[in-house]
Amino acid sequence: MSTIIRSSSELRKNYNSIADICHKTKKPVFLTKNGAGDTVIMDIETYNKREDDLATAERLLAVERARLLGTQGYSVDEFEKNMREAINRGAEHGV
Repeated sequence: MSTIIRSSSELRKNYNSIADICHKTKKPVFLTKNGAGDTVIMDIETYNKREDDLATAERLLAVERARLLGTQGYSVDEFEKNMREAINRGAEHGV
């Protein structure tokens, strides 16, 4: 993946051009200030996908950590059975 770098002054002068780059390439654009890295911008769709991917990775990591620590998990069938039993118990008590 090639990195896209623009100066912050270019953003001020030509926002639409940089926004078009973000939308067309689906890559972040790195902005520099006085020659040093300063800010990263990207289109909303790419940002939301990255956030969703990060949240999924965090959930998977938490599950794997729990597994390594010996926390008991449940199969899909066990989960469905437990949920049905809980729903039935709730129905018996008018919940």
